[in-house]
Amino acid sequence: MWRAQTEWAPVVVGIGVGVGVVSIGVAAAVATGWRPRSTWRVCGEADTGTRDQRLPNNASVHGLEGLIGNTPLVEIKSLSRLTGCTILAKAEHLNPGGSSKDRVALGIIEEAERSGALGPGGTIVEGTAGSTGISLALLARARGYKCSIYMPDDMATEKSDTLRLLGAEVVRLPAVSIVNSEHYCKVAERVAAELENGCFANQFENTANFLAHYRTTGPEIWRQTGGKLSAFVMAAGTGGTIAGVGAYLREQDPGIKVFLIDPPGSALFHKVESGVCYAPQQAERRLQRNRYDTITEGIGIDRLTANFELGLPHIGKAYQGTDQEAVHMAHFLLQHDGLFIGSSSAMNCVGAVKVARDLGPGHTIVTMLCDSGTRATSKVFNQEFLAARNMTATPPSDNLDFVS
Repeated sequence: MWRAQTEWAPVVVGIGVGVGVVSIGVAAAVATGWRPRSTWRVCGEADTGTRDQRLPNNASVHGLEGLIGNTPLVEIKSLSRLTGCTILAKAEHLNPGGSSKDRVALGIIEEAERSGALGPGGTIVEGTAGSTGISLALLARARGYKCSIYMPDDMATEKSDTLRLLGAEVVRLPAVSIVNSEHYCKVAERVAAELENGCFANQFENTANFLAHYRTTGPEIWRQTGGKLSAFVMAAGTGGTIAGVGAYLREQDPGIKVFLIDPPGSALFHKVESGVCYAPQQAERRLQRNRYDTITEGIGIDRLTANFELGLPHIGKAYQGTDQEAVHMAHFLLQHDGLFIGSSSAMNCVGAVKVARDLGPGHTIVTMLCDSGTRATSKVFNQEFLAARNMTATPPSDNLDFVS
């Protein structure tokens, strides 16, 4: 019933504060319709223990894996001041691979090794928009594996450049809907099936993704806030983070509210609000990236994944964000807080402001900084790119009026 996720993004490797050894397991079998065949396996299934391996401040860690997790929780001072709430963000972009996908990638690989799905010198194959791919490529280097990444060709070039630098084979494919047999995830699955000692990470449907955050990110947030938080909000792509963190936090305190912020065209807003996984853009009889177009990367989807489904009972409300709101937020936080973040992180912060307005002053709201601005220089921080899409970079004022 559990499955895992994978995605890539180009980053200058930024080693984060705090250390932790991730030992992510997966408890149960794959819930997709297909099953592994020959020597090809879905990475990441079956494990028992939970993770709580805090180390003393003066302790050393063992290799790249020891740098993953235990990222700091930072208050975003400008947003706190302007909303009257305490806005905290989990700095996942400080993981060595530059995103929270490090946690998931390590869990997938470790469980694949334990189960025998991935043998010495094997190949990890994944379809990803970027961040999970970078995490997999780094860990593949550290553990002696090969890595092949399939990604849509409308992703930022920084990501594919970084992946190649890290030693991964990168194949960019035309951006098409998931119903198309040439969708990058479907191609990756077929390639993995043809490899001997090949492992398809399958980040969207492998719930090792969910478990990575349920067993590590959620408990860290609970400890770092002392259990005193009102709400958690973020966007979803595979859905593993919001599902895992949301489920854990609400098990500790059912009074904690979990919210989704959804980018343009994604179907998850309507799934949460009305129970139907549909967006108006899906009525257009043409194939686009996920049947809609947004400059945000790694978030928004037009289908229900196994990971998101696990968190759905815990998500109480959804908000919609726009590309312009995300762009203005990214530039606003760079200007006022010195935080250089990417499109997904910016959209999460847009969501935090919307939640703060609804809840009112005095609440503590947690979100995620899941990507760095180094992965968004060709889009969010590119004036020509934005102008071509009738967007502006500089927020219209020093307040938060740009958030509707």
